[in-house]
Amino acid sequence: MNQPLVQRKGFHCKVLFGLYGWACLFVTLFILLVIRQLVKQRRPRGFPPGPTPLPMIGNILSLKYVWQGEWINEYCHFIIQIFSLDLGGISTVILNGYDAIKECLYHQSEVFADRPSLPLFQKMTKMGGIVHPKMKVLLLLSLFPLIGQRMFGRISEECLFFLHAVEQHQGKPFNPKHLVTNAVSNITNLIIFGQRFTYDDSDFQHMIEIFSENVELAASGWAFLYNAFPWMEYVPFGKHQKLFRNANKVYDFLLQIIKRFSQDRVPQSPQHYIDAYLDEMEQSATDKATSFSQDNLIFSVGELIIAGTETTTNCLRWAMLYMALYPRIQEKVQMEIDCILNGRPPALEDKQRMPYVEAVLHEVLRFCNVVPLGIFRATSQDAVVRGYTIPRGTMVITNLYSVHFDEKYWSDPSIFCPERFLDCNGKFVRHEAFLPFSIGKRHCLGEQLARLEMFLFFTTLLQRFHLQFPEGFIPSLSPKLGMTLQPRSYSICAIRRQQ
Repeated sequence: MNQPLVQRKGFHCKVLFGLYGWACLFVTLFILLVIRQLVKQRRPRGFPPGPTPLPMIGNILSLKYVWQGEWINEYCHFIIQIFSLDLGGISTVILNGYDAIKECLYHQSEVFADRPSLPLFQKMTKMGGIVHPKMKVLLLLSLFPLIGQRMFGRISEECLFFLHAVEQHQGKPFNPKHLVTNAVSNITNLIIFGQRFTYDDSDFQHMIEIFSENVELAASGWAFLYNAFPWMEYVPFGKHQKLFRNANKVYDFLLQIIKRFSQDRVPQSPQHYIDAYLDEMEQSATDKATSFSQDNLIFSVGELIIAGTETTTNCLRWAMLYMALYPRIQEKVQMEIDCILNGRPPALEDKQRMPYVEAVLHEVLRFCNVVPLGIFRATSQDAVVRGYTIPRGTMVITNLYSVHFDEKYWSDPSIFCPERFLDCNGKFVRHEAFLPFSIGKRHCLGEQLARLEMFLFFTTLLQRFHLQFPEGFIPSLSPKLGMTLQPRSYSICAIRRQQ
């Protein structure tokens, strides 16, 4: 009579012991993972000092304060030129100030020329994109036919579209982000696709908005947690999942648009970047080690759009904000524009004849620090900096914000003052510690194009319009944090000038 009861009890015991065994295994594996992570977080001998990391996540939560100098002041009461952070087991060196950054990126440029192998970057691009040397050569070849007067003319044409769009607001308040982003992105579109997109192309506008959102998400704590713990890919919530969903949407859109612009392609007669890439892809089709593929084409196009749009757009948005904020500076800019141009459109040679305009644009780049931490780098071999040993493969972050606020090279750096770029005779002077496009082997490829765009859009806009804030509006000067620093949303009035 009791035999079935005994059997049931035995069965239940087996189940309990089985669950207990699985629980013990899970706890053991978790403890081993924690120990492994803590071992990874140990600083190598001779490594730069830094704050004590939290278990597992390290100093991830502190990274966003680096560019502001808040953590540095708390840690040592003065700006140190080199220190380290633990980003969830990823040992990272932070370089501060012009002297330290020049020593590494200029005097040891080959050593600090690698890119870190981060799981998020691998997930997003499969190690494709324009970071590959062959892609950069191809980009330069695509840019070559557009250098000089031809590119200047194409940007000038886009300036007219931009002015017409601004004119439609008839001096009433509007948010300039949409128009500036469209105008700037069209310059990159000319290089990639050979043509521009209209400002009311909703599909393209949506893609640009996604790009902008991803630039912000890529600098979130979730992104750095994913780099430290790639298994978080299977966690169904978090900003990293939003990043991946956005990336999939962009991939599908770019795939369709690339097909559209390659339909009438004539092989070996490239008209733009896509044509040139497809030519290289066909030539290397039998090479199993080739890096040219449809996926890499899509990733490289995406990178080009982000790189060619995000930074220049934010520079111009900051410039417009500060002109409305400082009407006396705006007035001096317009006096120089009127004197030199006398009502005609700007020409290529005018850039050298307008020192105050150049000074204002340089001060915007210095003061606003659109890319405050530069592009992350990695050491290609063991290096020694300021007596500290930095092992091969270490991620290195260059704090360009600290360079532009380095009191050793800038007087009163916290004041917006274009005159710092002028000598006593009013002529433009260059500053050594001015690195908005970084320095050394990995400096920005699009620097000259970005400078040209800023000059033309800024000059033509202020030649025609006076910028001011709506009555009672007080703008926020606190930037939105991300891989770039962009101004918070603001409204502005563009009043047609009587020249």
